Order: sequence, then structure tokens, then C-alpha cells
Amino acid sequence: MNRPEVKVLGAGLAGCEAAWQLAQRGAKVRLYEMKPEKFSPAHKSAGFAELICSNSLKAARLDSAAGLLKEEMRRLGSLLVDCAEKCRVPAGGALAVDRDEFSRLATEAIEGHPLIEVCREEVSALPEGPVVICTGPLTSGGLAGEIEKLCGGSLSFFDAAAPIVTAESLDMDKCFAASRYDKGEADYLNCPMDKAEYDAFIEALLAAERAPVHDFDVRDPKVYEGCMPVEVLAGRGHDALRFGPMKPVGLRDPRTGHRPWAVVQLRTENRENTLYNLVGFQTNLKFGEQKRVFGMIPGLEKAEFVRYGVMHRNTFLRSPGLLAADFSLVKNPLVFFAGQITGVEGYMESAASGILAGLNILRRLRGQDTLVLPETTMMGALSRYVSGYEGKDFQPMGANFGVLPPLPEKIRDKRQRYMALAQRALLAVDWDSARE
Repeated sequence: MNRPEVKVLGAGLAGCEAAWQLAQRGAKVRLYEMKPEKFSPAHKSAGFAELICSNSLKAARLDSAAGLLKEEMRRLGSLLVDCAEKCRVPAGGALAVDRDEFSRLATEAIEGHPLIEVCREEVSALPEGPVVICTGPLTSGGLAGEIEKLCGGSLSFFDAAAPIVTAESLDMDKCFAASRYDKGEADYLNCPMDKAEYDAFIEALLAAERAPVHDFDVRDPKVYEGCMPVEVLAGRGHDALRFGPMKPVGLRDPRTGHRPWAVVQLRTENRENTLYNLVGFQTNLKFGEQKRVFGMIPGLEKAEFVRYGVMHRNTFLRSPGLLAADFSLVKNPLVFFAGQITGVEGYMESAASGILAGLNILRRLRGQDTLVLPETTMMGALSRYVSGYEGKDFQPMGANFGVLPPLPEKIRDKRQRYMALAQRALLAVDWDSARE
């Protein structure tokens, strides 16, 4: 049997999905991954589909943009949605996972597939097509330069990750378990602050020393809005955090019976509930400063940090005009891109683009029309945003209902409107045919 052969660069979420989609449909795949030979500044594990910023894959319910995206992916045969379901941890209405188990499951599936050959080596020069480039926003220097030449430029800015602490080091007399508005189980630990504690925390946070960012002009860094360092957000106004990640709405402190002035939420990192992530606390403070300043949060005075927050450069293509809606390079139809390097933002958004890139490069090799989903679907809307954004300042975009065309009828209730948008999306496609 004469099987199509495709190279996939990068075994992150997008690369794993692209390789899986190809192999499941009978193509031979050579998957290149530079770990553990070489690590990016943010990656620590040799496993595939490593989660960096958070262990949450966002909302699970269908009447949410993230939930709709995952359902569309599931209908197209997603590997990673299946892995996530097998290792989910409590997180209220969100799909959060044990990140080590998630990576292990993905790695085992990829390495165990008879049509996927894994090459643990760094690629510094672009191979000839057919190829799917899924090297992410932390593409290594040599290859990044090659991609920049191929595409005529890129968009760079900074991204940040939040710290993780051990559960046993928390003062549970000061924390309480609850989800906002009592939605789902009490899956978050909440560290409440009164006004005096919040004021002191903000003052210390703004005065804390930040770690240097190498190779960039730190006087005016471009910071992506969706993963903004907490100290940068605090600099936008004294109450910016209290109306952002520290908003106390929907929560009541059982010790006082009242809503706190502000609250820091902690989300479990694993099934054993031994590790917790500081939700929304991406940061670039020096490690010692993180321990000092975050130690001012009630309940975290003696917190043991197993991972401090880090900040790193992200590089994205100026995709509109460069990429088609099927994720192929306009000027070279046998070169496809997928993942955050295209300008989709988020774990599942990256994986979704990998699904489409894998499906479509195989369709092209077989002489079939590529799959461009309707703009009424979340995957279709995101692919059109990446390829056809017409504004001046292209920024990465995650799943949200704002990218979908409005419904013909007006529905005042937001939850009902979102469910109607989701149902329209799922009815817009013959998913069984799309998978073929």
C-alpha cells in the first residue's frame, strides 16, 4: 500500500493532534520533537502535550465557548479531549487535568501508534513539504529564523505562568473551599482578604522586583492580555485585581458570613489534591519576591512553592494573508501550520488547529478538497479569524462566542443564547463525513 508520508514538527498539543489525525487515517508520520535533547525556557518535561501555564482546559459545559470547542473536537476524533477526560481533576465547571498524567497518556498514544515514527531531535532547517509546523510560540532560534524568512516576519510578545504550591503547606484555618455562586462542587480553595490586607498586598506587589527578561527591551514589553503578569495588571489601577482574578463575587467567607473584599483562588493541579495553582497569578517577579509577596496572601504565609511563576517570549505569525482558513501556507499549499504559532490562544484552541491541519494536509495529498468548517462553528470561526482578520493589530484569539455570527433571533437570556449558538454549531456540520 502506497501510504502518504508527512512530517510533523513539534509534539505539543497541536503536533500530537496533527500526527494522530494523520496516522488514524492511514498516513505515515515522522514526528520531530527536540525534548529532551533541548528544552525551551518554559518546558520542563520530556513528555508530549506538556501543559505550561495552567492545568485547566477551561469550561466543560456545552453552553460555553470552550465547551463547544471541545465537543467539536470530540466529534472530529480528538486524541487530547479523550486523554483529558481520563485524567480530569475537580475544578467546578471546568475541565482540569492532572498535567503529568495528561502528558503521559498523550505520549503513550503517540509513541504506541504503528504509523508514527518519533524523532527526538531538534530541527533547525525547514524540511520540504508535506509538513505540518507545530513548533509553538517558543520555537527554537534556528527554526524560528527559517520560519520568519518563509513568512516574512512574526509578532512577538511576552507570556507568563503562575506558581504552584503544596496543599500541606497551606493554612486551612484561613482558606475555605467553594466555587463561585456554589456552581458544581467546592473545587477551589479561596484565600479571602479584607480591605487593609488587599491594600498592603497591592502596595508590596507593585514595589516587588521583577526578573530580567533577556534579549528584549524590558522597558516596553508587549504583554498578551490573556496571560498577563499579575504585577502588570495591578499597575493598571489599585482595584484592577479586585475586579479581575481576585474578584470576590459569588463567594461568602464562612468565618464572617460576608463577601470578602478580595479573594485569591487556588485550583488543584492533580487528582491527589496535593498541589494547587494560584489562579490568574501569572508573574515575572523574582523567585524570592514571589515567596515574600504571595506569602502575604492569607493562608499562604508558609506556602511551599514547587514551581515559581516564569515569564518567557512568545512568537506568533502574522497569519492573516499568510495562512488560508485550512491552516495551509498560501504560497506553499503543502506547508501547514498549527498551534499557538498561528495566533490561536489556549490549549484546546491549539489542539483544534492541529486536528484541522492534520486532516487537511492529508486531504490535499489525496486530491480532495480541504475541510473549512462553517463560521457558525467555533473551530471554523477561529480558523477564519486567524486567516482573515482585517484589523491593524492582530492578536491571538481564544474560543469565545463573540467570534460567531449572531443568531437571527434575539435571545435575552445569556445562557439560553449561548446554548442556541452551540446547538446551531453542532447542527451545521455532518461530523461523520468531516472525519473521513
